[in-house]
Amino acid sequence: MTVFLSLEDLLLLVDDLAVGPVRDIGLLEAAARRPATQLWGRPAYPTLLDQAAVLIESLVRNHALVDGNKRLGWLAMVVFLDLNGMDLHAPPDPAYDLVIALAAGEAQATDVAEALACWLPGMDDQGSSRPR
Repeated sequence: MTVFLSLEDLLLLVDDLAVGPVRDIGLLEAAARRPATQLWGRPAYPTLLDQAAVLIESLVRNHALVDGNKRLGWLAMVVFLDLNGMDLHAPPDPAYDLVIALAAGEAQATDVAEALACWLPGMDDQGSSRPR
């Protein structure tokens, strides 16, 4: 079962990063809830990679914080993946470039999911764990 971050989890990360303050708590909560969205009883974002990608996309683009949205987005995504048993191995420069492109509207959640597939050992092309 997938472990999703809550609003409270995100607020703890905001404190840990010493960013903010929170500008709009509703936008922060919406970002926390988006990965778990269901449509007609099915996950709107069916893979762990899709869920991680929409989490960072929402946090970076919603601007729920006065300052630190990109940092919070990246950390929340890494924590989400870790809580779900995935160890991210992202090269620093491409990871930075991806977050900046996401913030500028030059990258989408699908681009993030594709990058994560390359940076997470043991993932297949559809974002599912491969059997060991």
